[in-house]
Amino acid sequence: MRKRNAVSVVAVAAAVAVAAATAGSVVPAAAGARIAPGSVEFSAEVVSLNGSGCPPHTVLADAWPEKDLFRVGYSAYIAQAGGSSTPVDSHQQCQVAVRVSVPEDVTYGISSSDHEGFVHLESGANAALRVGHYIPGQPWAGMVTHNFDGASDDYWRFTHRPPVEQQVFKPCGEDRDLVLDTALRVDLGTSDPFKISWIAMDAPESVWTSYHLTWKSCP
Repeated sequence: MRKRNAVSVVAVAAAVAVAAATAGSVVPAAAGARIAPGSVEFSAEVVSLNGSGCPPHTVLADAWPEKDLFRVGYSAYIAQAGGSSTPVDSHQQCQVAVRVSVPEDVTYGISSSDHEGFVHLESGANAALRVGHYIPGQPWAGMVTHNFDGASDDYWRFTHRPPVEQQVFKPCGEDRDLVLDTALRVDLGTSDPFKISWIAMDAPESVWTSYHLTWKSCP
């Protein structure tokens, strides 16, 4: 990290005092100009999981540097209601911490994310997908919701593209993981309670969540 120091033009003693006052308050360097797509080598790995929708060892990540994205795959992420389902089954959530490793002179932000899966809803039932992401210590824009109505039995895909002014970049020189928040919910509504309705994101090698990266230079 680099920090610009103020220069005193009065006494040496004043300069020493300024240095002492600022020594304990070093802040991360701000990101600079944007970098051309497809020019940054990086890796992505899952470092922690939390939530009913992602038990240990059920989430993986892989990086596609040539496409400026990384993908996350789930193998046990489904919410369902009806039949013998329990109330807990109807609302599943997952928080994934991903370590995105980039060169020291580069940092990243998320420009958009693509979410996909499958849904089966009886007539009268409904479901919802909630998505969001943040970098600890940085502003959080919250989560957005995408709704589904029955009857439905299909593959689905949803793209979340936050406004440019809400894109948050990892501070230069800081080791902070990216946190991915998602939640799945099913509500029986007026559907037959003996019939199961569900929504899933858990088809490994078939459906993925893709996070598209944008780059900035670091001083």
